[in-house]
Amino acid sequence: MARTHTEQHHLDASLTWAGFRQLVPISAFVTAFGAAFGLAATQAGLGDVATIAMSALVFAGASQFAALDLWGAQIPLATVALTVFAINARHLLMGATLYPWLRHLPAAKRYGIMVVATDANWAMSMQVFNRGRPGFGVLFGGGLALWLFWVIGTAIGAYFGNAISDPRRFGFDMIMGCFLLSMVVGGEKNPRMLMIWVAAAFSSLLAYWYLPENSHVVVGALTGGAIGILLKEPGDDH
Repeated sequence: MARTHTEQHHLDASLTWAGFRQLVPISAFVTAFGAAFGLAATQAGLGDVATIAMSALVFAGASQFAALDLWGAQIPLATVALTVFAINARHLLMGATLYPWLRHLPAAKRYGIMVVATDANWAMSMQVFNRGRPGFGVLFGGGLALWLFWVIGTAIGAYFGNAISDPRRFGFDMIMGCFLLSMVVGGEKNPRMLMIWVAAAFSSLLAYWYLPENSHVVVGALTGGAIGILLKEPGDDH
């Protein structure tokens, strides 16, 4: 018998450690991108300590690279903030899909777990939840693994330079995309999830065609997140 959402929100040290170990193989590839960021940041004029602190505190690879493109003597803070928001807007959709389980947690624990949510550990945790098992171990423990390897990679790039200056040359840029595609294909299939993804995809395409550049990321995430919140899980009376 499948667990209820209330039972599935369980999280303890053993589940966290299991999730950490499960994400280590994927996290190893993140080190290459961390090294590339560390190198790019030092070339942009950031000090070693500031570069590592940025990865440790921000933990958002694509956003960090985008911020470097805007870095200079006069930093346009509003532009940086909007760019980072646009790139990370997909987290709104992640939060909406995780809501049936997150809502059982106290606020501090809920947001603490989501601090380390990324595409990879979110996708894997959703598969675990959809099999009726507690998934926060994968989400939190796996997120800690990804965070640790990202920071280690940043330190390598900052201190040792050209170790891996272009991960795409080795095909590393395809690994995460293939991994996420396999998660989607093997994920939960029900009318609610279908409507969430169709609405997000359709609105994103419309925004890509008719709205300013990069706005499709925000529009798709907001639409999918809104649909996810409005459509209750079967049997959810709350």
